[in-house]
Amino acid sequence: MKNNSKKSEPKSQSQKSSIFANDNKNVAECVVLKSAGYPFDFELMENTLEITDKSLFEQYARDQWLGMEVNSDSYLFDQKIIPDFAFKVVCVRPENSIISEQTKIKIIIEDKKDSSLKSTKSDVKICDVVGQDNAKNKIKVIEKFLVEPESFGMWAPRNVLFYGHPGTGKTMLVKGLAGEVDVPLYLVKATSLIGEHVGDAASKIHDLYEKASKNSPSIIFIDEIDAIALHRSFQSLRGDVSEIVNALLTEMDGINENDSVITICATNNASSLDNAVRSRFEEEIEFKLPSDDERYEIFEKNISTLPLKHDLNLKKLVKVSKNMSGRDIKEKILKTALHHAIASDKDCVDMADIDYALNSSKIKVNDVKGMFE
Repeated sequence: MKNNSKKSEPKSQSQKSSIFANDNKNVAECVVLKSAGYPFDFELMENTLEITDKSLFEQYARDQWLGMEVNSDSYLFDQKIIPDFAFKVVCVRPENSIISEQTKIKIIIEDKKDSSLKSTKSDVKICDVVGQDNAKNKIKVIEKFLVEPESFGMWAPRNVLFYGHPGTGKTMLVKGLAGEVDVPLYLVKATSLIGEHVGDAASKIHDLYEKASKNSPSIIFIDEIDAIALHRSFQSLRGDVSEIVNALLTEMDGINENDSVITICATNNASSLDNAVRSRFEEEIEFKLPSDDERYEIFEKNISTLPLKHDLNLKKLVKVSKNMSGRDIKEKILKTALHHAIASDKDCVDMADIDYALNSSKIKVNDVKGMFE
C-alpha cells in the first residue's frame, strides 16, 4: 500500500486523469462502480472478478485511482491486472470530480451465480389443475405443513417425488400448492444445476438450498430429476454424476439445516432414478393420464380462452384425444387448430381446423391408444 504522504502521480491519458492538486476540480464524495470485465476475450481468463472484502477493495481502489477525474458512465481500468480490467462508473457525486483520500468507493456485486435460482410467486391454485385427485389429496399434508411448520416437529414432510406421463400437471400442481399457501417457489430444471467445472454442481445445489432455507417456509421443485440423479447402471450414458448425487443427498438428508423447506422432484420415469436418491423420498405420487370426463373439462377450460370464436364438437374431441395428456390437448390439438384458423383468415375455429391439427400431429383417430405414452 502506498504511503498517504506520497504525492499522487499523473495517470495515463486513457484514464482521462488529472492531478488532485488541480483546484478547479471538485472532490468526489462517493463513487459507485460495477465490474465491466476485460476489453477483449482472453483464453483461460474469466471475465468476472470476485470481491472478497468490500472495505479492502475500497482502500485498493482509492489508492490506485487517487487524483483521477470521474464521471457517470465512464470507465476506470485496473492497470495492475493485464489486460486492464474495467470498472464502469455507475454514478459519482458530484459529477466531474476527483477521487481523493476521503472519497467513498462502493462496488455493486452482481450475484450471477444465483441468477437462475430466484424464487417465484405463483398465482395458480390447486383447483386449476384438472383431475389428479389422488395427488391433490396427498399434498394436503404438505399444504398444512407450509402453513404451520412448527406443529409437525420431527414428523415434517421433507422430500416428495412426482412421477408419471409428461404433461399431466406435475409442475402446475406444485405452482398451485405454492400459490395456495403463498410461499416462495424455486422452480429448477435439473440440467441447470450441472456445472462446467469440478465442484460447480455441488456449489449450485448448496446455494439453492441455502436460499430456500433463508426464505422458508418454501418449496424447491426440481424437474427432470433423472437428468442429474440417473441410476448408476445408466451413468455411462452421461458421465459420472457422483458429485451431484452426493450434494443432493446431503441436502435431502437434512445434514445442513433446511427447516421448513420442502423438496419436490419430478420425473417421467421413476425407475431410472439412482436408488440412493429415490430412497430419500418418503412419498411417491403418481400422475395419470386424464379420463374422458377430465379431458372434457380440459377442453372446456382451454376453449373458453381462445381468441377466436369456436364451433367444436367436444364429445368427438374427447374421443380423439384418448391417452393424451392435458399439455398434448392444449399444444398439439387446440393451439395448432387455432393457428391454422388464423393463418386461413378465419374468425372461427371449427372441426376442420381440428382435423388439420390431428393430421399435423400424426394422430390417427382410430388408433390413438398408446400414442403418447
